[in-house]
Amino acid sequence: MQFGIFTVSDVTTDPVTGHTPDDTERVRNMLTIAKHADEAGLDVFATGEHHNPPFVASSPTTMLGYLAGVTKNITLSTATTLITTNDPVRIAEEYAMLQVISDGRMDLMMGRGNTGPVYPWFGQDIRNGIQLAIENYALVRRLWTEDVVDWKGRFRTPLQGFTSTPRPLDGVPPFVWHGSIRSPEIAEQAAYYGDGFLHNNIFWPMSHTKQMVRFYRERYEHYGHGTADQAIVGLGGQFFARKDSQKAWDEFLPYFNEAPVYGHGPSMEDFTRETPLTVGSPQQVIDRYAAFREDVGDYQRQLFLVDHAGLPLKTVLEQIDILAEDIVPVLRAEADKHRPAHVPSDPPSHAQRVAAARDAGVEGAAHVGGTEDRWTGRRAEDADTTEGTDLLEEAL
Repeated sequence: MQFGIFTVSDVTTDPVTGHTPDDTERVRNMLTIAKHADEAGLDVFATGEHHNPPFVASSPTTMLGYLAGVTKNITLSTATTLITTNDPVRIAEEYAMLQVISDGRMDLMMGRGNTGPVYPWFGQDIRNGIQLAIENYALVRRLWTEDVVDWKGRFRTPLQGFTSTPRPLDGVPPFVWHGSIRSPEIAEQAAYYGDGFLHNNIFWPMSHTKQMVRFYRERYEHYGHGTADQAIVGLGGQFFARKDSQKAWDEFLPYFNEAPVYGHGPSMEDFTRETPLTVGSPQQVIDRYAAFREDVGDYQRQLFLVDHAGLPLKTVLEQIDILAEDIVPVLRAEADKHRPAHVPSDPPSHAQRVAAARDAGVEGAAHVGGTEDRWTGRRAEDADTTEGTDLLEEAL
């Protein structure tokens, strides 16, 4: 099972010292955090994508491309790649380039984001969010899997005889996750393609997460990619830990109370009860997160938010060390102990995807994926996305 960290790149005043980093300091701190996570032995570093203050991660591939050159082992990913407002041609090109630069040590998570004004800033209408996600991703897949693309859609100018460069590494596109908190259409999209589904549930109760993951698993099996328990699932989360649980609580409380993402809402007592936020000892974090499999089944990736709410860099690096040394080894052992042999322990690596393509007699990206789903004969952009939504509503 993979364990890692993700950043939302918020620039927040430290309520204890009063220090507010400028954008340059925050970006450089994020690079330091990613390099430290690699050195500590974590599996994944992921960055969000935002185009508005107080966030600074506006160019994920620039950051991850740099990190590909200064890290050794960690998988570089996005916590959100805005599939709705980015040009799908640029997504196909930029992430294929990152794949080549990192030698396949990357994946990405498609998402619609949580900032409504970003749509008009990039010439789109938020009311088309779901349709944009479906059409744009379908085009990205074609650009990765076909050498020459003729295409016409609703939201972008047509393409005639277009070849996206560079071509995917070894002819196999990057592995893709789809991230959504509350949209069953996106879970349906992930299941349709046999991609991963990540429910970044940092502000949500497990009861909601359980329903979304169960729906994705059922639809994954429906489309013939494997059994429901073999679907590739990831979760979000956040913690603050010290060896003494009361010290952890006392230290984090002012950050919780004042940070825009937490403050002026539920108390920390309520928030830690209703969401994955865990503040206490490493063992308390272990107990909380080890129990998640009881609700969502065996899953493949757990990401933690640790660099937020104005926490100073020194504290964030200490949290990474606690995670890597005291928490992850126990959680990994617990996951391995309970996971059935037929359930993947990790998301598929680039090497595994290349080997699978070769075992299937596939040569080159033109045959990996394709324009139609190989089970239903349909294209995702032509599918009725209300089917999955109706099924989830019935289940609820």
